[in-house]
Amino acid sequence: MGASESVPQKSIHQFTVKDNKGQDVDLSIYEGKVLLVVNVASKCGLTDSNYTQLTDLYSKYKDQGLEILAFPCNQFLKQEPGTEQEVQQFACTRYKAEYPIFRKVRVNGPKTEPVYKFLKSNKSGFLGSRIKWNFTKFLVDKNGHVLGRYGPTTAPLAIEADIKKALGVDT
Repeated sequence: MGASESVPQKSIHQFTVKDNKGQDVDLSIYEGKVLLVVNVASKCGLTDSNYTQLTDLYSKYKDQGLEILAFPCNQFLKQEPGTEQEVQQFACTRYKAEYPIFRKVRVNGPKTEPVYKFLKSNKSGFLGSRIKWNFTKFLVDKNGHVLGRYGPTTAPLAIEADIKKALGVDT
């Protein structure tokens, strides 16, 4: 356990994922953008602070090239039980999320979403390559390379300096 699976892709831009309606989204559309990729959940103790701060970061930096990619995940104590539409409605209504919220994914185990295999193989964390909990964050540069991995209890605003550096925004 914890050993990284071999992932041939060299950039997140080489992946296709499903949006919350089941349509393919080619992540190459995000070339030239800095990405913050997060596994989200609506019934977690970390939900309010993370969604609130993700929305703040997105509002502040979207015009400078930041995109947040939210991937709902129900693997941790079933804290994302709703349908894709319910997840979208929750995030957009309660937290004013304007960033994309994709189809629910698995981030650990044999059915791990390929994009998460890529992220984990590039930056391991406290538990090796496994995702520890909801709201694990990956910062990805404009070329699709993983810059950093942040644990669930690291607040999104705590990585603002790293985001600004990746965007080339004066600090």
